[in-house]
This record gives sequence, C-alpha cells and structure tokens, in this order.
Amino acid sequence: MMKETLDITSVPIDLGSHSYKIDIGAGLFQSAGSILQPYTRQNRLVVITDENVARCQLPELEKALNNADITVDAIILPAGESTKSWHHLAELCDQLIRRGIERRDAIVALGGGVIGDLVGFAAAILKRGCRFIQIPTSLLAQVDSSVGGKTAINCEAGKNLIGAFHQPVFVLIDPNALDTLPIRQVRAGYGEVIKYGLIDDAAFFEWCEQYGTDLISGDKAARHYAIEHSIRAKAAIVAEDEKELSGKRALLNLGHTFGHALEADTGFSEKLFHGEAVAAGSALAFGFSAVKNLAPKEDAARVIHHLRVMGLPASLEEAGVKASGKELVAHMMHDKKMEGGQLPFLLVQGIGQTFLDRHVNLDEVARFLDSDIARRGEI
Repeated sequence: MMKETLDITSVPIDLGSHSYKIDIGAGLFQSAGSILQPYTRQNRLVVITDENVARCQLPELEKALNNADITVDAIILPAGESTKSWHHLAELCDQLIRRGIERRDAIVALGGGVIGDLVGFAAAILKRGCRFIQIPTSLLAQVDSSVGGKTAINCEAGKNLIGAFHQPVFVLIDPNALDTLPIRQVRAGYGEVIKYGLIDDAAFFEWCEQYGTDLISGDKAARHYAIEHSIRAKAAIVAEDEKELSGKRALLNLGHTFGHALEADTGFSEKLFHGEAVAAGSALAFGFSAVKNLAPKEDAARVIHHLRVMGLPASLEEAGVKASGKELVAHMMHDKKMEGGQLPFLLVQGIGQTFLDRHVNLDEVARFLDSDIARRGEI
C-alpha cells in the first residue's frame, strides 16, 4: 500500500491559444461550485450525463453547484456504448439548442468515455464550436479519454470513425467518483493505465505490477498517483502532437488496433468493455511482436501474466472472441490510421519500447490471430 497523499494536483495541457488545465484531487466534487464558477455564464451550467452516473454522481455535483448559486440543467442519456450514435448525437444537439446554448457557454460532460466522447463531439459541431468541461467519473476516462480533445461517435463500420479534435476548457478529476463503480469497470479502466508503462515507461509498468491490485481495491494514494502519472504522460504527448500528425500521438493507440476489432466482433457491447479490449489488444500486440522476433517472449509473457493477475483478458478466448483472423482483420480495415491502403500497427521491442510499424503484412496478422498464442495467450 502506498503512503496516502490527498493533495490537489494541477496538470497543464500546453496547446497555445487553447491550453487548459486538469485538476486532480479526492473530494473535488464538493468544491465544484467555486471551481467551475469562472466557466459559467448567467450562473447556469448544462450538465450531460447518463442514467447510471445520474444516480451516483449527479446529486453531489448539483448540490455543490447550487451552493455556489449555479443552476444545473441536466440532460440524462441512456448508459452504454450504443449511446455514441448518430441518433443520440442529433437528439443531444437538438436539446442543447432548445436550451439556448450559445458559443461562449460551457456544457459539462459528467460521465465515462461514452459521455465524454459524445458531448465533446456535440460541442465541436454545435454552432461551429462551443466550450465544454470534462468531469470524468470512470477510471478509463480519468486516465485517458477526458484529456487530449479526441471526440467521436461510432457508426456501423466501426468505433470512433465520426469525430473531431475539440479540446475542453477544463477537466475536473475526483478519484472518489471511482468508489461507486462496479469492480469490472475499474479493471477495464486499468487496461488504459498500464498502457502508459508499456508505451515508453518500463518503470511505471513495474509500479503497476507492485501497486495495481491496491489501485483496483480502492487505495486512494495509488489511484491518485496512477491518474496523475497517466495524465502527465498523455499531456506531454498531446502537447507535442495534438492532432496525430507526426506519429508521436499514435503511440497512445497501443492495443487499440487489435482491441477495436475485438469490440467490433462483440458488437460494441457490454460483452467486452473498451478497456478490456485494449488490455487484450495490448497482449496481442506483445504476442505478435514476440512471434515476429521483435520483442523478447519473456516480456510478452510478463505482460500477459500481469493482465491475468488484474482480472483482465489477455487472449481472444478470454475476451470472448471466436471470429477468425480474416474476419478480425476485415474489421481492422476501417481503422482511422489507414494510409494509402496500408494499416500501421503499434508493435513493441519490449516493455516500454513501442513503435509504429507501417509495413505489417495483414495475412501474417490473420494467421497470428488464428494461432494458439492469440487464442489462448500461450507464449
């Protein structure tokens, strides 16, 4: 168990004229009124959330805002990945217009990655760009999706294919929000935490091996440290490559090319949460790299072992995926990283040594996905 520290941490996102900061601290919900007051106009905030978060988190946020004389106008959407759709995007935009939202108003996304992505995209397109605030309530959103300005909805062809880069004006992260999450949701978020160690920080992966179970079980110091470390790592990459032009930001997609294919095969449903798909996808990226003799088999086995210790899927079988390699590769062909008909892959030379390979043979990927290593995680 880590030594407990409950400090409030501010992390800057340096993006020139649209820079912003992220405040992280246990209990920040209780101070939300004074914190968010500078972002209000006419002492009102429209807060968009889902049915689950509305029960667990919205009353506390409303109380804090009301105590600062801020009126809350809540829009409550269905929970789940299916809400990231054209239908709910159009409905949300119509509701915001009926509420008289102006370009200088700031709308609030209160929830996990689904709400953050949907609300961010609505803010990006409504009246050619409105301001929005992220208040992430899931571990996945707190360590990843709430930061960096990627917003999107899903469509029939795949995940996050319709979207825009649109940065929030502020992000408020209260790790106490995680206390109401089902344990499976916390584990799924952890799939994005370890990504930061696997990309370029072997020391952080070692920290995860030592303290990951504390984080999952609710240790406040471990949660604060993991969130802050992940956010600082992402902030540095986003500041260097905001719109994924140089290739640096693409490193944040480790596990996602495989993972999105697994999500597509399971119907973007609760059969496989996004963080679980990223975990399995990371295991597959390490397994494929090991088979290609790019990375030591020991490193792949170590990653797979840790994912299993943490209760996350590390193979196709554990992810509940039965599709053939050819079928999964067909899903990958809709990946946003496609360039000139070629799909770049995030592969590894070892733990903390991720790189972008633009010359991967998709037939080899399909054969790998049909192998025992991918199916059962046997390295």
